[in-house]
Amino acid sequence: MDTLLTPSILLLLFSTFVWSGFLEYDQDVLIPDDWTRAGRVDPSEELELTFALKQQNVDVLEEKLRLVSDPDSAQCGKYLSLEEVSSLVRPSEVTHKAVRHWLHSHGITNCQSVCTRDFLQCTMTAEVAEMLLPGSRFQRYVRDGRTIVRSSAPYSVHDDIHQHLDFVGGLHRLPPKGQDQVRKDPGGGGGVHMGVTPAVLRQRYNLTKTDVGTSQSNSQAVAQFLEQYYHPADLAEFMSMYGRSFQHRSQVDRVVGTQGGGRAGIEASLDIEYIMSTGANISTWVFTNPGRHESQEPFLQWMVLLSNMSDLPWVHTISYGDDEDSLSTAYMMRINAEFMKAGVRGISLLFASGDSGASCRHLGKENTFRPSFPASSPYVTTVGGTSFKNPFKVTYEVTDYISGGGFSNVFKMPDYQVSAVESYLKSVAATLPPRSYFNSSGRAYPDMAALSDNYWVVSNRVPVPWVSGTSASTPVVGGILSLINDRRLLKGLPALGFLNPRLYKLKGQALFDVTEGCHLGCLDEQVQGKGFCAVPSWDPVTGWGTPNYPALLAALQAE
Repeated sequence: MDTLLTPSILLLLFSTFVWSGFLEYDQDVLIPDDWTRAGRVDPSEELELTFALKQQNVDVLEEKLRLVSDPDSAQCGKYLSLEEVSSLVRPSEVTHKAVRHWLHSHGITNCQSVCTRDFLQCTMTAEVAEMLLPGSRFQRYVRDGRTIVRSSAPYSVHDDIHQHLDFVGGLHRLPPKGQDQVRKDPGGGGGVHMGVTPAVLRQRYNLTKTDVGTSQSNSQAVAQFLEQYYHPADLAEFMSMYGRSFQHRSQVDRVVGTQGGGRAGIEASLDIEYIMSTGANISTWVFTNPGRHESQEPFLQWMVLLSNMSDLPWVHTISYGDDEDSLSTAYMMRINAEFMKAGVRGISLLFASGDSGASCRHLGKENTFRPSFPASSPYVTTVGGTSFKNPFKVTYEVTDYISGGGFSNVFKMPDYQVSAVESYLKSVAATLPPRSYFNSSGRAYPDMAALSDNYWVVSNRVPVPWVSGTSASTPVVGGILSLINDRRLLKGLPALGFLNPRLYKLKGQALFDVTEGCHLGCLDEQVQGKGFCAVPSWDPVTGWGTPNYPALLAALQAE
């Protein structure tokens, strides 16, 4: 019998085709160059695989998200409980019986489920897994001292079972390598560059020393992946150095998962230090887990935890992404359903837009821009990056050339942003990159931005300068939204939830418009390294701009 427990999850599914009564997944298994194959897994070795069962009523879930997120809707803010979400999307009994019978017929009975009953995580030997999933061949791979187990070949399931599954996880997708977040000194004179600190952010975004959290029912969170961990001593040291001018907390209230050992990660330190200094004095959680098994992926473990915990922070910030073209549409659609499940519960999900500008995909003699997911999801708020025009003064902001942005090749443009994006495309038609480089009818991102350049971070008890990336801007925006939630909750209003419908109806009101600078693109004759450029109003580099806290608070408290 399946056990209802909080599982560790790895989610992946790639392109499919029917073959001799079976459905084969992931026809091209690509192993990144930085992973080295270390040999076949012993047949008796235990694996953990994740089965994502087909959900019901996903179209109803999407409509419910629209209604609870639209400020003009009578249902705005009337969020669902976890139990109500579970009742809505829970797979059918036919699906449960078919999948359980299939697993049991192979002797697989050690399975864990979740409240919504749409994920099963099962333990089995490698020999049984290869019999269950014909074609799979499990190998061990090594990178930087870390080992992971994946299949080196495509796997298949019978098409009778395929109709009940979105994916089987734990076979093919290897974690991407984290990016170096430290840039070199931008120059301008030995040591005079001040860098971004909490005081600089508070000055730029008009936060006073009294703009701190006071609600007992408010909370915020960061999620950490890719072997990234924060050290409590670093957070305490950071706050003693940079938090003296405002009331703050120097400790995380809850860690969900297991903190790994070893040195602190720059990105993990950055996330926690800046969400807690911007969203100051607000209860903060950290979701972190290196994975209990070599076949797990922490990103999906976090996603499923959200679907299995009734008490969650209102705001989550995540610095994580993959190239859209490296994932199947089926995988991304299922992830989107998980985002919608969070949104209808009133949870705000913020993702970094990435640090490669428009990015570039090389297709023979043709190049195209390369969107990132989950940044391209229509159901999250995506945060881009900016720099100060004058790096030595707290002045107005311009585009940070690394700020991720562009147009999805998979998801259509959501209704809430059609007017803004079409206005942008029309206003800059003469200077846009060639249309062959991007999908002008796709979901456009980012939605807003914040400073992403030259932060000070304390990591391993040492102050580190010149840390940059949208991994910096995202927790800053998250902290500001948490402050707004704080005021809303004190007034008896619901949390903001999925922000984008409100944000686009503001049409740039209460944000600092960023109108200068371009981000990176393909280095070729056509675009010569340039992607899109910032313009007045919305653009696919900095979205609507950066937050002016008092004005944004006033606009988002108006009910």
